[in-house]
Amino acid sequence: MRIVVAILGLLLAGCGALVVTPPAPAAREKAPRDPRAHEVVLYALSLVDIGYRFGGKNPSAGLDCSGMVSYVFERAANMKLVGSAAEIARKGRPIEREGLEPGDLVFFDTRGGPHTHVGIYVGDKRFVHAPSENGRVRIDRLDDGWFASRFTEARTYFD
Repeated sequence: MRIVVAILGLLLAGCGALVVTPPAPAAREKAPRDPRAHEVVLYALSLVDIGYRFGGKNPSAGLDCSGMVSYVFERAANMKLVGSAAEIARKGRPIEREGLEPGDLVFFDTRGGPHTHVGIYVGDKRFVHAPSENGRVRIDRLDDGWFASRFTEARTYFD
């Protein structure tokens, strides 16, 4: 019995002397994105296939690109982004294309100006927008030849 107690004592003493090396500190992670950005993306995706209407500001009447952005940001993020694509572009903070995150806005030159069309970036080089062509809110890719050649700027409205 003494041998068992002695062995247990040695084992317990060994546990007390066990040195555990803490893991190396992780690289500093980026601050979490404003949760409203996620809501903007979800709301924008819910509008896919809604009809297009020039000047349209709500889904029941139809949406144009700036009307869609205004509608989504007001309902999903409680943010007022009103006016044309050019007026919306004046707000927010410019960001590099490589720094795009879901919920940011992407701007295009579709009619001879740097901010004549706007969409909501949803990730994976895709954006939701309301183009007059084909008459429906849809998802397209930033690296698609037509949009890639007309991309002018990205802006974020979240800190």
